[in-house]
Order: sequence, then C-alpha cells, then structure tokens
Amino acid sequence: MTGAALRRANLESLVEAQGACRATPPLLLSADPYFDLAGEEFGRRLLLTTDTTGAEYCLRPDFTLPIVASYINDGVGEPAAFSYMGPIFRQRENGPAEFDQAGIELLAQPDGDVALDQVLTFARAALSIFGVAPDIRLGGVGLFEALLVQADMPDAWRPRIRNRFGHTEAMNRLLTRLEAAPDAPRDKQPSRKALVESVTEQMVASGLSLSESRSPEEIATRYLEQQALDAAQVPRATLKLLRDYLSISGPVLQALTRIEALAARHRLMLGAPIRTIRRHLDGLGEARVTFDAGFSPRLDYYTGIVFEMTGANGEVLASGGQYDRLLERLGATAPIAASGCSVWVDRLEAEVAP
Repeated sequence: MTGAALRRANLESLVEAQGACRATPPLLLSADPYFDLAGEEFGRRLLLTTDTTGAEYCLRPDFTLPIVASYINDGVGEPAAFSYMGPIFRQRENGPAEFDQAGIELLAQPDGDVALDQVLTFARAALSIFGVAPDIRLGGVGLFEALLVQADMPDAWRPRIRNRFGHTEAMNRLLTRLEAAPDAPRDKQPSRKALVESVTEQMVASGLSLSESRSPEEIATRYLEQQALDAAQVPRATLKLLRDYLSISGPVLQALTRIEALAARHRLMLGAPIRTIRRHLDGLGEARVTFDAGFSPRLDYYTGIVFEMTGANGEVLASGGQYDRLLERLGATAPIAASGCSVWVDRLEAEVAP
C-alpha cells in the first residue's frame, strides 16, 4: 500500500472510530435550504439543476446541512453523532470541481463542551495522519454576542451589526457609515398615511403599476423603517468599543487578556464566554493557537467557539465549531446544541505531496 493510500485508510479508520452513525446523504439535494441559510455568496458555488416543475436542486455541496435536516425529519431530541467521508461538489473560479471531505457532527449531546472537545480532537487527529501540525485560529461568536447585548446602542442596530460579524469589509463599511452619521436630530418625518399617498401619486404619474411589484404601502413602510434606523444613532464611544474589540488578534492568551482589560474598562460582563474559551485550550496541546476577535464563518447559525486549522501554506485544512442555531433554522421547535467540523482531504494530500 502506498503512503497516500495508507493515509486515506487511516483517515477512514478515524472516521469509523468516532462511535457515530456513518452518514451518506444523497448526492442530489434541494437547493433552497442553501440559498436560505448560506446566502448568495455560497449559492454562486452550487452546481444547480432544475426539474420539470421548476424546483432547483444541487449536487451535495457539504454534509452538515443534509445530516441536520435528516436528524430533524427523523424526530429530534435524542443525542446523535454522525461521521462522514465522501465527495462534495462546488464551483471554483476555473469551473466545477469535486472534493472529498471528512468530518463529524454531534447533535443534542448532554455536554456541549465535551462535544466541542471531541470535534477539536478529531480535527487534530485527522491532520496528524498527514503529518500536519496546524496553526489554529479561534473565534468567539458567543463572546461577541455577549458584548453586543451589553453595549450601549439602540436595539435596532444590534442584529444589523451581528449580521456583519465575520465579514470584515461589510463590518468596516457599516461602522464607517455610523461614525459619519450627523449628530443633529433629523427633521420630522411625514406620517405613514401621507407618505403612502405621495408614493401612490408618484407611481401613477410615472405609469408604474401599483400591484405588480412593491406596493405604495410596502415602499412607505420600508422608507419609514430606514429613517427610524438612521435616526437611532449609535454612541461614538460604542463605535470605538466595537473597533477596539474587533482589532484584537494574536496569541490566544494575550488576546483574551486584552479582551478582559477592554471589558473591565467598559464594565462589560464577558467572564463566562472567556472562561469557556480558556477551558478548551487544554485540549489543543502544543498547537500554535491564536484568537481573532473578528473571526467567524459568514453564517449566522454559528453560536459559540469557531475554529480553523491551517497548514504550512496558510490554506484551511479543517474548520468548524458550535452551531446551536442551525437546527432551529431548519425547523426544530427548541434550541439544540450542535458541534461539528469538516476536513478537506484533497488539501491534506496536497500538504504531503512530493
């Protein structure tokens, strides 16, 4: 057996050794959940086809979503563990491509911390099969959300800021816009009734249909919501707090110490999520671990700790974390703890290629 074949066999054995149900989701899946949950950016990477009714399907672009959806359809509640290894399909800049991924998904486990430690251990073990001692980047979605809840700002802005967490450019644009907002109060806005009448008159005068697209009522409502949002200013001190927090990155213990100092200055209670991150460091051994306060996957169903493991060339070889909101987004009626990770097998093989 060649070295490459032996490593593949050992990875297969690791997947089987997790004490989990081996998951084999269909290759052809409904595309709607991916558009709903992952957005247009991920949607552009789907390999799509349409059936005779017009419904869109895609070749399997990941394992997590179909595994979780199947778990919900089977009736949630009992702890479940799934492992997998097989192909996924995504568009690349130079055309469609097929990749192999391996991973585990731990759902409704009695101890979420233990489940995350198992996920981290699995990812490190998979990389060690290929001789990779990774750099590990941690992020704290729960930590940022705890800061956001306590920060002084109008409630309307909290979800908008949260939605940009992990998207550095979008977050920077939003904070820059808020920093440039005028301090003077805005002029009194027209009533909703008057605005609907004005929009209706303008649409009729322009020959636009009042029913085929957005109605005057919808346009007026959206305008008034935006005006109210613009008038609800975020204090300058809060914007600086967000800038200072998101800029923190470096060796994990140093970064967490800086966050603790920032929290103390602003009288924020961030001790619990920080202690949670510190607890998981013990399971990472001698790996090079950094904490990046602005790091998160661009998916709002991630909740607690998230991570990436990279190789010598900086390419992501494994990633995952806690995603407690995903099951509710897919139809579960109560919060269900979930942790998981994916390992890019082709990238690992490239790490050891001659």
